[in-house]
Amino acid sequence: MDMGLEGRRVLVTGGSSGIGAAVARAYAAEGARVALTYREDRDAGERLARELGSGQGRAMAVRYSLGEPGTVESAVAEVGEAWGGVDVLVANAVRWAPRRAPGDHFEDVAPNEWTAFLGDNLAPTLRTVQLAVAGMRERSWGRVVLMSSHVALDGHRGQEFYGAAKSALHGFARNLAWDVGPHGVLVNVVCPGLTTTERVRHGLPPEIRERERANTPTSRLSSPQDIAAMALFLGSAANGNTTGQVVTVAGGR
Repeated sequence: MDMGLEGRRVLVTGGSSGIGAAVARAYAAEGARVALTYREDRDAGERLARELGSGQGRAMAVRYSLGEPGTVESAVAEVGEAWGGVDVLVANAVRWAPRRAPGDHFEDVAPNEWTAFLGDNLAPTLRTVQLAVAGMRERSWGRVVLMSSHVALDGHRGQEFYGAAKSALHGFARNLAWDVGPHGVLVNVVCPGLTTTERVRHGLPPEIRERERANTPTSRLSSPQDIAAMALFLGSAANGNTTGQVVTVAGGR
């Protein structure tokens, strides 16, 4: 299948590790130019960019922080200055919700904590889409892929605010699809289940991972590459008319 990505300009936020890094590698393998963002670990971002061909002008690493609005503007501008715009945006950057202390409840979370969390997860992502979509509309071609979470669909104790932030992306994509669809721009959401990223392998107890695996029809958890494959298709020319959708990649969950 021809993905039609040779030479396309792809921006992957949160692209220096985990699912984002797998997405960046997948697009680079199809001949796209890939700009990946990092928040703090510049070395990791630049190391992956070198792997993907920064020396040949095929990749770059740029700083991007959901908590610093100026970096949203500067990251998209840097890609535009180098390559002339963004054809595909994969919005993968996330601010993780803090875990509640044992015995605490939803109503115990201070308003300043959850309003800041929602603001950091939603406003910068929507602004990034605004900045990228403007050029896509002018060129009559573009793809936006938003990364959600199974928490938005299945729910999870203690994840009310994270679920709210991710669920908002579903409604956003559905509505934006109507505005940009006539201009050749498709907008979709990938909703991963529990995925075997380094963060999960080292931060989630083995017994929980095993329980989730046993309750999955395919009898395995998704890998970052599984998620990247769907993000690649939705962001490619092979996706000709799928928009406004939430696609779950969770082994049948």
